[in-house]
Amino acid sequence: MARAAGFAPGCRSSIFMLGAPNMARAYYSTMFREPAPEIWKIIRDFNNYPVWVNGAGESRIEDGKSGDAVGAIRQVLYQGRCIRQRLLALSDVERSQTYEFCSEPSLPVTSFQATLRVTSVIDGDRAFVEWWADFDCEPARHDELAGTLRGWFARWLESLRTAMGTGTGHEAVTNPKLVPPSA
Repeated sequence: MARAAGFAPGCRSSIFMLGAPNMARAYYSTMFREPAPEIWKIIRDFNNYPVWVNGAGESRIEDGKSGDAVGAIRQVLYQGRCIRQRLLALSDVERSQTYEFCSEPSLPVTSFQATLRVTSVIDGDRAFVEWWADFDCEPARHDELAGTLRGWFARWLESLRTAMGTGTGHEAVTNPKLVPPSA
C-alpha cells in the first residue's frame, strides 16, 4: 500500500494489515434514531471532535489543512491532555473515517488504527454507528485494553447522542405511522 510522504515530524507510519492474527481489536456499535446523513454531517469533519465528544476541549488541524483532508493532523485537548491524530482515510460513500495516533497514545498500545463508520438503516430511516480499533499490545492485556477502548467508544457515542439532543436513544424506536391506534 502506498503512503503519501511529507507528514509532520513525530508522526510515524503505521499502516498494517487490519485484523492481523496477533492484533487486538476493540469494537462498539449502536443505533441512532437520526438518519445516517445527519450523524455523518457532525462527525465527518475531523476537527469537529469538541462538538460531539464530551470532555474534548479545543481542537485544531495543523498546517492549515481542512478537517476533511486525508493526512490532516488533529491536535485536540481531551481532559487536559494534548492528543495528536492523523486522518488516514475519509469516505463519504461509506461514511467512514480512519485515523491513527501521532503522539503517545492514551493507552500502552502500538500500531493503533481506528475507524468510525455510519451506515444507513432503511427500517425507520435510522443509523447504525460502529467504532473499532486494531492495535498491538502485550498479549496478556488484549482483553483489558480492548474493553477500555470499547467503553470509551460507547461513552463518546453517547455524548454524540446527547449533543444531537436525542437523550439516551436506547428506548424502542417506532414509526408512529405504523403503530395501531389505541382503542
